[in-house]
Amino acid sequence: MNGQLHSFVSAELVQPVDPRVSRMAAELAAHYPDAARTVLFYGSCLREQQLDGLMLDFYLIVSDYPAAYDKGWLAKANKLIPPNVFPFAYEGMSAKYAVLSEEDFARLCSDKADNVSVWARFAQPSRLVWFSDNAARDHMVSAISDAAPTLLNMALPGVIPEQRDQWRALFEHGFSNTYRAELRAERKGRSLSIVDAEPERYRAIYEAAVADGIIVQNAQLAPNAVKANARRWRKLQRRGKWLSVIRLAKASFTFANGIDYLAWKINRHAGTQIEITPWQRRHPLLAAITLLPQLLAKKAIG
Repeated sequence: MNGQLHSFVSAELVQPVDPRVSRMAAELAAHYPDAARTVLFYGSCLREQQLDGLMLDFYLIVSDYPAAYDKGWLAKANKLIPPNVFPFAYEGMSAKYAVLSEEDFARLCSDKADNVSVWARFAQPSRLVWFSDNAARDHMVSAISDAAPTLLNMALPGVIPEQRDQWRALFEHGFSNTYRAELRAERKGRSLSIVDAEPERYRAIYEAAVADGIIVQNAQLAPNAVKANARRWRKLQRRGKWLSVIRLAKASFTFANGIDYLAWKINRHAGTQIEITPWQRRHPLLAAITLLPQLLAKKAIG
């Protein structure tokens, strides 16, 4: 039975976007005629009125990986270390898109996820800008409806008991922890700015989750449950940073000039000043490996 949170997510996903975004999503899906199920638009560009010169973010959700690719190694890489990430351009606009199967996307939005990358992003606003049929649309609504509850329930044991019924404290604590679970330097106040961008949205999500019985207000947690939660966050943070490195190394093969993209991404999120040499451009995999000591030195991973 669908509850208040499911209804909220369903309505939010179909809010209008710039028509160029919808056309770009349809063109992207057309490149995967045998596999494309849905295209999601998310990220900072969702809040921007002027999209020219920006890199848009999409998730392409496919039926399965073998149907999506002509090359078997791409399907295997996507299954082993999801997602694969590729560049895309259309009508003078640039984007990058991540590919996940419907099964993987649903799992990575849920509390069964072994990393934060999907549920942390889709606890935030997103738009369903293309879908193949109503079943695909409904699958996305159900999956994304799990993302915010996953964040809230993960955050709950980590806040002081007096704040366990405060929606803002839960979201801010949850987002702060997810930033430490990926390859990025924690920007001071970033978790606050995410919530401050749309506070009424996050309040509504929390209230819907409470009404649906997904979140328990004033939860009384045993000390061992709090300790277990802290251990899980530490595990997610260790795993998440190493996964980020592996995904970036993989992106050096799926992007044109991928090693430059890798360096740009690391510099942006880890505060490094990496410059790529001609040798590294000729040997992108070896270059990705040689970047690890610099990441460790900057404490970008560990």
